[in-house]
Amino acid sequence: MKGQIDRIPKSVLIYLLSAYVLLQFVWWAYMLVDLNATIYALKLDLLQSSELPLPEQLVQKADLDRGLSHKVWMVLGEGAVFIFILVLGFWAVKRSIAKELALAEQQKNFLLSITHELKSPLAAIKLQIQTLLSRELPKEKQHQLLERAISDGNRLEKLVENLLLVNKVESGKLPLQKQPLNLSEVVSKLVSSRYANSPVRFSAEDIAVVLADPMAIESIVVNLIDNALKYAPASEVQVELKTHQQTVNLAVKDLGPGIAQKDREKVFERFFRIGSEDTRTTKGTGIGLYLVRMLVQLHEGTISIHDNQPQGTVFKVVFPALSASTI
Repeated sequence: MKGQIDRIPKSVLIYLLSAYVLLQFVWWAYMLVDLNATIYALKLDLLQSSELPLPEQLVQKADLDRGLSHKVWMVLGEGAVFIFILVLGFWAVKRSIAKELALAEQQKNFLLSITHELKSPLAAIKLQIQTLLSRELPKEKQHQLLERAISDGNRLEKLVENLLLVNKVESGKLPLQKQPLNLSEVVSKLVSSRYANSPVRFSAEDIAVVLADPMAIESIVVNLIDNALKYAPASEVQVELKTHQQTVNLAVKDLGPGIAQKDREKVFERFFRIGSEDTRTTKGTGIGLYLVRMLVQLHEGTISIHDNQPQGTVFKVVFPALSASTI
């Protein structure tokens, strides 16, 4: 029996409970009105059978009519307020439960993805080392296996760094060392060194100076580029930097499948990933964009998502600009 109840959707149970409470309230309201009507009838019979003069009876009957009308309207008025509060309360409870269920689903997806993200590179590194130890391989093959092991190690390192960084930001223990930075130079060096063999192209109109922490800026740019490469691995990713009035605009553009309008705010939530963990093929843990938004906000900036042309997504980050003379 308990198992059958557990399979009923929580929203259905809430609707059933809401309907039951409302029906019970309507029934009791009807009973109160009916009781007042019965009392009114009894008082009217007593009044009509009394020996009071007709004018006095008419005056008291008018008082009884006003009393009955007042009580009926009081029941209806208080009932309307009660129903409004009740509906508002059930709506708030349903919304809260929906949020908790969504968070639980995101956490489940996070545990599944983090397990996969940790297990896969560890298994690959172990296999590569075992291969090197068990066989006599040509130098070229040994070099390839070592490069793959280093790549998988870097993947693990980045994952752990993101997890630690999220924990520090959420707990308020991330000391930002803000300083005037030439963002054009920082991003250019980062792209040329880290993405030399990737389809990532960088362009900047002029010198863009911001007050920022170098490590935080690197984390923002790397997570945005890695996210673009993840969903559009076979296409070019464009990183553009422009200054506009008192702001510096950083745009990361891809030609991937794009992000639906309904998911554009959700992708910045912790653990959220588009689709189901059981059918998703892209790697990730759902914390990269969450971390990006927190770091951008710590720099008094904003981040938004736009459509790219002819297809794909544009992540646009806007920072307050500094004068180039501050460098």
